[in-house]
Amino acid sequence: MHRRQLQQAPPRQQRGDLLIAAGGGGGNLGHSGSGGRKVETAGQRVLVGISVTFMMLIVIVPFINVFFQAFGHGFGPFIETVQEPDFQQAVKMTLLLSLVAVPINTAFGVQSALYLARNDFWGKTFIISLLDLPFSISPVITGMMFVLLYGRKGLFAPLIAKMGFPIVFAFPGMALATLFVTLPFVVRELLPILEQMDMAEEEAARSLGANDFQVFWNVTLPNIRWGLLYGIILTNARAMGEFGAVSVISGNIIGQTQTLTLFVESAYKEYNTEAAFAAAVLLSFLALFTLLVKDRLESVAGQETSK
Repeated sequence: MHRRQLQQAPPRQQRGDLLIAAGGGGGNLGHSGSGGRKVETAGQRVLVGISVTFMMLIVIVPFINVFFQAFGHGFGPFIETVQEPDFQQAVKMTLLLSLVAVPINTAFGVQSALYLARNDFWGKTFIISLLDLPFSISPVITGMMFVLLYGRKGLFAPLIAKMGFPIVFAFPGMALATLFVTLPFVVRELLPILEQMDMAEEEAARSLGANDFQVFWNVTLPNIRWGLLYGIILTNARAMGEFGAVSVISGNIIGQTQTLTLFVESAYKEYNTEAAFAAAVLLSFLALFTLLVKDRLESVAGQETSK
């Protein structure tokens, strides 16, 4: 079946309207933010001034200060830090954790969101609440949970000892912790969009002979792509910036199980502030890149919505 045939089914709700109507962050991609009231009264100006000042003190000034501290003595210390083997290992571990967490939780999130949105069953509300568990539990507690399960005296310790496959204080344990803390983002972004989505397009595609994969690829995915991309961005940002859970289960072993966030803490505790701020700068660049990608997605989605 050709893609053109699948797209001929007349939807009762336009995709742009669907994106705005959905409640998730990804569902709001493309919202221009216009239509607000003008600030005219003195009281309104005071409130705006307080808000801007608060943002400057809490977000903007600390963020800019990271760059001042990192490059206060020139680019030499920053370049030296970047060339250190421990720093490069921390970057490698951070990227590896992201490469593991993002694809797995993307696949899990899409499948889970589709099943939860398209089916009603006993315990559905409870399962959706369980998906929010990583938001509710402290990351440090998350790390402890995995240590108690997979540590030397953990529940699965005998099995792990027989297999000779270390989990705690090794990359597999760090990956498990990262998967746990990043689990809800994709599914939570997709659920509102799928619940608002009109099923007529998918039913029409199936009536034309499309199989499940063709329906998903040609009909469902175009409707959810912005929410999916937004969920992936959030998952990647959390995976790269995770500290608490990874700190507990990794053991923070220098040159082995350190990520960039752990490198920052370790270097700062050792009074190596230049190295700490150099790592912080790299994390800040990653955050800026994430924001640029997000803004780009919003711009493209906004252009599609206005068509």
